[in-house]
This record gives sequence, C-alpha cells and structure tokens, in this order.
Amino acid sequence: MPRIAAVHRKTNETEVRLELNLDGSGSARVSTPVGFLNHMLELFARHGLFDLSVEAKGDVQVDDHHTVEDVGICLGSALADAVGDKKGIARYGHCTLPMDETLATTAVDLSGRVAFVWNVPIPVEKIGAFDAQLGKEFWNAVASYGRMNFHAVLHHGENGHHILEAVYKSAARSLRAAVALDPRSDGAVPSTKGTLST
Repeated sequence: MPRIAAVHRKTNETEVRLELNLDGSGSARVSTPVGFLNHMLELFARHGLFDLSVEAKGDVQVDDHHTVEDVGICLGSALADAVGDKKGIARYGHCTLPMDETLATTAVDLSGRVAFVWNVPIPVEKIGAFDAQLGKEFWNAVASYGRMNFHAVLHHGENGHHILEAVYKSAARSLRAAVALDPRSDGAVPSTKGTLST
C-alpha cells in the first residue's frame, strides 16, 4: 500500500495544504511566503527521498512564526498518518551530518510518545530575513504532531545557515531510516509490547 498522507489546516492565521509520500524519490513542490523555509523543505524532501508538496499562506505581515509552525504541524501530522500502524518499520533513525564547518546529529524514535530535545545554539538572530529561532519551533511542531522522540544536537558550527541546513538534512535522513520497511521484521510492530501508542 502506498504510504501517502494529505493534510489541510486552516486557521485565522494560516492555510496550509501538504501532501507527503514516504516512498518517493525526493521530489518537492513547495510554495510558502517564507523563502528560507522553502529551501529547507526542498532539502528535506531530497535527503529523505520523500515526495513533498506544500502550499501555504500566512500572516507574514505580522512575522513568519505562525506559517513556519503550522507547516511543521502539518508535516508532523502527515508523517504520523502516512506511517500508519508502524508494522514493519525500523522505528529508529539517526544521522550525524557535516555541513562545511558545522556538524549536527539528529535522532528519532517513532514511538508514539512525544519528547523534544533541542541543543542547537545558533549564533545569529537572523538568517537573511528568517528568524533563526523558528528552526526550533518548526521541529518542535513536527515532533509533537508526528508523535515522536526528536533529538537535535549541534556539535560545532559558526554559520547560522549551515547549522539549520545541517539539522534539516540530518532530520530527513534520520526519518528516512526510521520509516524504512525492514525486510527482516516480517511485518511486526517494532516493540515488545506489540503496539506503538498513537
């Protein structure tokens, strides 16, 4: 069965339409009013080998916060929907990724329980027009609505763009590993409990 999910979220602040195919080829069609987020989502699709379509509108005349967070909410929701009952998946994934002078690690567990740890100090407030702190807000939303453990650690780095790019690429590869179907599992849920809470 194809592992595809579509999410539509509309509030007084934003409207987001997102579609995710876990078994894609890395294709991205992304249109939001936040240029840096578009770039990060394209990287996420390519490195996760996910097909991702995002169309978002938001109250960016206020700031980018609501739009970035709500896209994260939709991505997390789509991940949870697409992975379904989690039978046969690897469940865990991690990746330590270099990006020029930067080195970052992410690790995920699609456990159905939410835990979020962000140890990624960014030495600048802005990356172009993008508020650097919104990287944390995005991944917190993904973890919360994707019902996963998500840990991000910056080992070292100086350039804010490189730091967030390393996290997005690393997270894509961690999630790619976690959602992968393990041929040795014989379709079992990867838990001694026989179920992963949702």
